[in-house]
Amino acid sequence: MRPSPSRRRRRPRAVLWLALGAVGVVLFAVGVAVGEALHDNPRPGGTRTFVRTLQPLSVAPSVAAKTVTVTATP
Repeated sequence: MRPSPSRRRRRPRAVLWLALGAVGVVLFAVGVAVGEALHDNPRPGGTRTFVRTLQPLSVAPSVAAKTVTVTATP
């Protein structure tokens, strides 16, 4: 008993569609990967900004503390 001609045609077509679908998914994934790689790399010669917080240093007095009174006459 031979299978009907329609059955013989369906199997290769189904396999063909599955193969084309798999190739499409792979191409899409490669495209997304390349797009992300291009997006992640910084452009050469760009500017960089560094933000730093500096804590003030304590300054020791250079002259000993004394009280001075100045009186001026007109």
